Amino acid sequence: MVEAAVTALASIVVVGTGFATGGYLYHRFYKWLVIHKMEKAFQPGDPVLDLASMGKDMPATTMHRERANEDVVSDETHWVLRHEQRKIDAIINGDDKGHYHLLIGEKGTGKSSMLLDAMQKIDGEGCSMFEAHADLEIFRVRLGKALNFEFHEDYIGSYFSERGPRDSTALLDIERAFNKLEKVAMNRRHRVGRPLILIINSVHLLRDNEDGRDLLELMQQRAEQWAAANLVTVVFNSDDYWVYERLKQLATRMEVTSITDLPKAQAISALQRYRQKYFSEQPSSAVLDEVYKRVGGRLTFLNRVARSRDMLKTCDMIKDTEKRWFLNQCWILGTEMDDDVMDQQKYASAAMVMANALVQAEEEMDSIYDIETGHILPAIPLHLARQVMTRADFIKEYDHVNLFTITSDALVRADSVPMQRAFREICKQEGFKDHLENTLQRISDIESLGRTRELVAKDLVLGGKYKFLLKDGERRGEKVTEVILEEKEEPEEEDKANE
Repeated sequence: MVEAAVTALASIVVVGTGFATGGYLYHRFYKWLVIHKMEKAFQPGDPVLDLASMGKDMPATTMHRERANEDVVSDETHWVLRHEQRKIDAIINGDDKGHYHLLIGEKGTGKSSMLLDAMQKIDGEGCSMFEAHADLEIFRVRLGKALNFEFHEDYIGSYFSERGPRDSTALLDIERAFNKLEKVAMNRRHRVGRPLILIINSVHLLRDNEDGRDLLELMQQRAEQWAAANLVTVVFNSDDYWVYERLKQLATRMEVTSITDLPKAQAISALQRYRQKYFSEQPSSAVLDEVYKRVGGRLTFLNRVARSRDMLKTCDMIKDTEKRWFLNQCWILGTEMDDDVMDQQKYASAAMVMANALVQAEEEMDSIYDIETGHILPAIPLHLARQVMTRADFIKEYDHVNLFTITSDALVRADSVPMQRAFREICKQEGFKDHLENTLQRISDIESLGRTRELVAKDLVLGGKYKFLLKDGERRGEKVTEVILEEKEEPEEEDKANE
C-alpha cells in the first residue's frame, strides 16, 4: 500500500509539474508572439496603401518606388501638391518628434490624401492607420486589425477558465492594446531611434457623448505620454470642431494643423495640368477663373470638375446639390407650421437665421474676392454666431452635417464656396425675409401657448373667493401656486332675527 501510494504520488507530481511547466512556457511564448505580431504590423507595406493604390487604378509596385526623386513621385501619383505636405511628411517620417497632431478641416480638403501620400513615400514603414467609428466595439476591432492584435482571444488558457475571452469592455481592450503597443514602441526606439506613427482617421465619427468622450480622453492621455517619451506619434484627423474643443482641455503637447481650400493660383494650376494631361486640352484663363469663382479651391469639387466634359455645367450642378442639401435639412414652414414639428423647425430656423447673417456680413465686406488669393468667405466668431441664432447647441450639429464649418480659430462660415452661393440665392429670394419672420413668430406663439395655463373656476358660492398663494416648492428655487377657496361665512341666528 505504501509503495502504491508513493508511486501514485510521484506520478501526480510528474504530471502536475509537466502541465505547470508547459503552461508557463506557453504563456511566455504567447506574450512573445503578441509582441512579434504587433511588430510585423509596422513593417513596410500596409493594407491601407494597397486599397489606396486600387482606388487610384495604380499597380502596387508603383507605390513602393525609391524616395530619392521625390518630385517625380509626387508628380506621377497625384495631380496637386499642397504646401502642408512637407510638414505631414516630416511627421510620418518620424522627424517631427515630441508632439501629437490634430489635422482639422472641412470634408474634401485632402487631409487623408496627404497622409496616404506621406505613407507611400516610406512604404508605410513604422506607420499604421485605421478609421474611427462611433461604436466602441467596432473601433476596438479596427484598432486590433491595424495593430495585428487579437486582444488575447486566441489565448488557449481561456478554454480552461470560467470567464470568457470577451468578458470585458471595449475601453479595457483598447487600453490593453495600447499597453502592448507601448512595449513595441520601446523596442523600436532602442533599435531605430524613431517613434512609431499611429494615425486615427475620421475621429469626428465618435459620438459626442459619455462613451465617445471617454475614448477620446483615453487616446489623448496615451498620446501625451508617448509624445513626451518619443515613443509613438499619434495623428488625429477630424472634420468637426468639437474634437478640437475637447482635446484642447487637456492638451499640452498637441499641434493643430488647419487644412483649408487651395489658394487660387494653386487650384487653377492643378486644374490646368490635369485637363492638359488627361483631356489634351488647354482651357482658357477665363474659363479657369470662372471655375474657381464657382467652386473655390475644394479638392473634392475640383476633382469632379476636372473629370467632366463641361466644367462650368458641373460647377452649377455642385452648387445646386449643396443648395438642395441645405434646403432638405433646414427649410422653414411659415405660419402654417403644425405644432408637432416645432423642435425640427427650431433647428431649421436657427440655420436660416445664421445663413442670412452670413449673407448680410458678406454685403458689408469691402471685398469678397481677391485676385491673388481667391475667395474671402464671410465669417462670424463662434460666440456671436450662437448669439445670432439664440441657441448654443445647434452649431455643432450644423458642422457635423456640413452646412456650416467652425474653423480652428473658432470662426463660423459656410462649409464651402458653393454653399455660400446657395445661401446667397436662398436669402435673396422674393419674400424670404417675411417667410423667415413668420416662421419665427409662429414658433414664438407655439412656445407662448405652451407656457400658458388656463384655470377654469366653477360653482363659486355667492360671496366666495379664490385665494392664490405663491410658495416655495420642495426643491431649491422651485415655486408652487396654491389655490384656496374661501367661502362666505353664514350670518348668526341673532343677526338673522334682527334683519
